[in-house]
Amino acid sequence: MTETPRIPLSFEFFPPKTPEGMEKLRLVRQQLYALKPEFCSVTFGAGGSTQEGTFATVRAILAEGVAAASHISCIGATQATVREQLATLKAMGVKRLVALRGDLPSGYGLGGEFQYASDLVAFIRAETGRDFHVEVAAYPEVHPQAKSPAADLQAFAAKVKAGADSAITQYFYNADAYFRFVEEADALGVSVPVVPGIMPIASSTQLMRFSDACGAEIPRWIRLRLQGFGDDAASIRAFGLDVVTDLCEQLRAGGAPALHFYSMNQSAATLEICRRLGL
Repeated sequence: MTETPRIPLSFEFFPPKTPEGMEKLRLVRQQLYALKPEFCSVTFGAGGSTQEGTFATVRAILAEGVAAASHISCIGATQATVREQLATLKAMGVKRLVALRGDLPSGYGLGGEFQYASDLVAFIRAETGRDFHVEVAAYPEVHPQAKSPAADLQAFAAKVKAGADSAITQYFYNADAYFRFVEEADALGVSVPVVPGIMPIASSTQLMRFSDACGAEIPRWIRLRLQGFGDDAASIRAFGLDVVTDLCEQLRAGGAPALHFYSMNQSAATLEICRRLGL
């Protein structure tokens, strides 16, 4: 029996807002480190609201001896504020960034000196050369604000042309959408690694809420099965583990370069999926 080649893993966390949340996340990280992630990323709040929390969480991960990637978003930002963030992150020893346009805070005009993530990527490269590995976002099921799939693909190509090293996708449950996206990007001459973002299914209400907000498709059969379970949390979890493990198997078999788990600051589902994958 040939051993399945190990696929690189990474995990995303969000900055906790309370001391209890910070302690809980510390324990979650310790459990997930057993899977030997390539890096752990930390999200960034709009308008800098959680910037301090992001940096504190990044510092904690680095202190635990694990590579940390900080999200950095440019909505409402100025070149001066981004320059300052880059200097802080570099001084902390961060080697990897996830560069995003970011969401507008409610009641917030467009503002800022950057319009698109590609502008941010170009600025990071101009300011810091090759100091950072720059990740960008990719949308296999099309960004909810894109005018068309073709326009979305062009926006992705612009980010890569501006200097992105690789991409992490929005989560999805249809492997075909991912493979089609990679193929179409390839046809445009965009050949950076595109890492699938994986969202374990722990709660159906949470999943529906997230997906409606970010435009991720939940296939009808999954939606109906989840609705059929009602409030039966154990059945939802068991079904979610089967669905997501199967998705990861398809992605690995099809040649995905790595798997990036949106942990939601939890470890149980990710640990179990990786156990089933032999990781």
